[in-house]
Amino acid sequence: MNAFLGMLANKPRLLGLGEPTHLENDLLRLRNEVFRQLVEEEGYRTIAVESDCLMGLIVDDYVTSGAGELDEVMAQGFSHEWGGLAGNRELVQWMREFNEGRVDQVRFAGFDGPLEISGPASPRPVLTTLHTYLATWLDADLLPCTADALDALLGSDERWTNPATMMDPTQSIGQTADAERLQLIAGDLTALVDTQTPYLIAKTSREDWQRARLYARTATGLLRYHYWMADQSDRRIARLLAQRDSMMAANLLDLVDRGPTLVFAHNAHLQREQSSLNMAGANHEWWSAGALVNAHLGEQYAFFATALGTMRHHEVDTPPADTIEGVLYEQDQQLIDPRTLTGSLKARVSPWYGYAALDPAHLSSIDGIVFLKDVNPS
Repeated sequence: MNAFLGMLANKPRLLGLGEPTHLENDLLRLRNEVFRQLVEEEGYRTIAVESDCLMGLIVDDYVTSGAGELDEVMAQGFSHEWGGLAGNRELVQWMREFNEGRVDQVRFAGFDGPLEISGPASPRPVLTTLHTYLATWLDADLLPCTADALDALLGSDERWTNPATMMDPTQSIGQTADAERLQLIAGDLTALVDTQTPYLIAKTSREDWQRARLYARTATGLLRYHYWMADQSDRRIARLLAQRDSMMAANLLDLVDRGPTLVFAHNAHLQREQSSLNMAGANHEWWSAGALVNAHLGEQYAFFATALGTMRHHEVDTPPADTIEGVLYEQDQQLIDPRTLTGSLKARVSPWYGYAALDPAHLSSIDGIVFLKDVNPS
């Protein structure tokens, strides 16, 4: 890790380690080793992964206190079915073992919103949990509504989780009168968490208050996401993508207050450059979570992108010699300073939709490249 951070002018508060594809244990085990060394040698104490921020609380409770059984934690503590990957299980096991008997513990966090591929979650869990927390400790007349009124506005969860809304915005309830009223309520509840900070910390704990802030951020962000699900303009997809990364960035900026943090996610979420996606014949652009946190943190944010040579189980074979990956494939290095990659390099064309090669135009905004020559099947 001395070589890793030695490439930087300053030790970052937030260190991003990207991956070019998901669901590969070789990449997860590389991440695990990086985090272990950062913890043991550099004092890092938090890892944030591209998974549901609310589900991640289950994992954090387990690694800090041993709450729950490991199998259940892996099944319930990760979104996108990532709890079934051996590399993630090994990370959770190591964190629990490291924390046993320690005061200065390592922490786990998901930093994505509750947004599965099939669509966003219902806002019920976050809004009701936040309302219950505040109602327990504050006078009733401070709250914007009663629990019963909140329940009536939320209605059935099926209204919110209808998978048809992904392709048909007219199916979404995100811009109905009830949804817009809920946005105002979420804003009022968030304001109470902020304005009552000294009292809430004294009555509960800083940890409970921080969780309330997480629920508040998630509630407002999720309702905003549902709002754009109902949008029928050409900007709908870009706004949804931007909203997701905005929620990610807000969670990361909160996490760095704990201390130095490693964040692991797809390269596209951590890059400093503007993101783009071609979908349904249109190009959509937005600012990634990495670009947003970089604007806030400056030199306190660093981004190391992971690149790979082959992934033959997905027909990703030896890279062409005139690409970034092709140059690195001929070298015997795992950690590369992108400033050493000179000359005219082309973008590698991926034969598989699930793998994104590095863009040569982004080299100047990457602090380092971690290269895996061959990725084996998970």
